[in-house]
Amino acid sequence: MMIPFRKMHGLGNDFVVLDGRAADLGLTPRQAAGIADRHFGIGCDQFIVMEPAPAGSDVFMRIRNPDGSEAGACGNATRCIASLVAEELGKDRVVVRTIAGELPVERLPGGLWRADMGPARLGWRDVPLREACDTLHVPLSLGPVGDPAACSMGNPHATFFVDDLDAIPVREIGPRLETHPIFPDRANIGFAQVTSPDHIRLVIWERGAGLTLACGSGACATIVNAHRRGLTGRRATITMPGGDLVMEWREGDGHVLMTGPVATSFTGQLDPAAFGA
Repeated sequence: MMIPFRKMHGLGNDFVVLDGRAADLGLTPRQAAGIADRHFGIGCDQFIVMEPAPAGSDVFMRIRNPDGSEAGACGNATRCIASLVAEELGKDRVVVRTIAGELPVERLPGGLWRADMGPARLGWRDVPLREACDTLHVPLSLGPVGDPAACSMGNPHATFFVDDLDAIPVREIGPRLETHPIFPDRANIGFAQVTSPDHIRLVIWERGAGLTLACGSGACATIVNAHRRGLTGRRATITMPGGDLVMEWREGDGHVLMTGPVATSFTGQLDPAAFGA
């Protein structure tokens, strides 16, 4: 059975998107990992399946990492899926539901989409961390980095603030930090260089995906942790290898707003039986 798919991306953070709203596609985590493989599959940072919308939302978005594990949030994918559903429904505002909650997204001028990624969760159990500690200063160091701030954006994040981002051996220390015992569910690891009160350079080692060109939830965690440290205001442009996101940690309700573009690279069809063997 051939299944249609789309290859989409937000700032190079790329996704294989399937539509399972009409019928359950029955794909296993192993098949998702096979499709996500960049050598033997189609290749993507996250594998996305659109599922029937629960009450109060317009679509449910199921997210899997390239290793087949399920993720609770993906900011760039949220904008991509919202753009598809908004076009279908003829609306400028839709609500995307994930296992982490409801995410309202609205169309802005210039091909941009703004997603309300919900509140940052700052307790050590929320992240989660292995033991009680101040999430603003987590007792963790490795090589040239240390003293990260941590929070949850529906998935666990730790942000290391550095003086020279280009000097950090991300590929070497990223996987070791992701799987450090202090993170019982592993963690997304951000390396951030604050260049001004309204601009941050960011590289993300994503949990289950590795080094990616952009990470929406990682950008969310970074603006939150940077403001908590007194390094930036509540609004800043975050520059990642794939491009820029405009981030705001709203004071009134603690929600994080993310603004950025979406794109479709190509469409095609796949045979699930060819993957995951």
